[in-house]
Amino acid sequence: MTPFFQRSHALFAGLMLAGTLAVAQTYPSKPVNLMVPYPAGGPSDATARIFTVPLGKELGQQVVVENLGGVSGAMGAQKVLAAPPDGYYIFQGSPNEVILSPLANAAVKLKTEDFRLVHPVADAVMVFVARKDLPANNVDELIALARKSGDKPLSYGSVGVGSLYHLIVEKVQQDTGTKLMHAPYKGNAPLLQDIGGGQVDFAVLVYSAAMGALAEQGRLKVIGQLGAQRSDLLKNVPAVGEGKELKGYDYKTWSGFMVPRNTPDEVVQRLHKAIGQTLKDPTVRTQLAAQTQVASAPMSLAESAKFFETETARYRDIAKSIHLQPQ
Repeated sequence: MTPFFQRSHALFAGLMLAGTLAVAQTYPSKPVNLMVPYPAGGPSDATARIFTVPLGKELGQQVVVENLGGVSGAMGAQKVLAAPPDGYYIFQGSPNEVILSPLANAAVKLKTEDFRLVHPVADAVMVFVARKDLPANNVDELIALARKSGDKPLSYGSVGVGSLYHLIVEKVQQDTGTKLMHAPYKGNAPLLQDIGGGQVDFAVLVYSAAMGALAEQGRLKVIGQLGAQRSDLLKNVPAVGEGKELKGYDYKTWSGFMVPRNTPDEVVQRLHKAIGQTLKDPTVRTQLAAQTQVASAPMSLAESAKFFETETARYRDIAKSIHLQPQ
């Protein structure tokens, strides 16, 4: 390389570094959008709105929720990926949208690797919920009933083919040698309504305040939770590991704040620090608990990346084991 080109190369590298530092020092200089890939009023939307004010305070700019439902959350994800990767569009994602939707839906072109998880923000408890008069009061009894059903299999609902809840029940069938009938729905609310009305036998869903209210009214029953131990938020419902049939099952659903993979590191670090501070806020933790969710444990950026990688491998393995094909 000639001295001229060496100087030009050094000058270019210096300008690039200066530009990156300038981005980091000025970010954010305008409001930040937080994409929720579901309609307003649902559980994901409620979670996002807990974070907007405290996260905005940490960033020194307003954080604005945008709702865009469709294609199992993938429409919102794809809109974020189509925007400039500058940190002004954050995606609130979970395994459903960024890991499972590309495996289940041929129309979804995004890849899990297109996103970088900045930090998980909330964990939710998943439960088995059944119609009120189903003759099973725990998961072992449910599986025994399924084995006896013969030509009239029990029906289970999910929020769609390839959703996390669909995959888990398919895995239960595989592990226990049972046969069930799948009834896909477009969302939590209509599925809960049909379980309450007795049209569907059971489902695996995220525990919610609405579900708890229906259980208290005697319109349905919550018969087991998917974690290895009972959640502090749901101490009266047994964990599946307490029974004999699903030993070793340990599932919860999580949501996290993500950005496109090629977002500048300095911007990601700024966001990561702000999210970490927000998760320490007692008001945030209390509001999440009211939504029956737990604030995620602190993670470094490297730990967040490792967590995302592990979760991706885990759910891809389940999808492969149940022979899930994009439709």
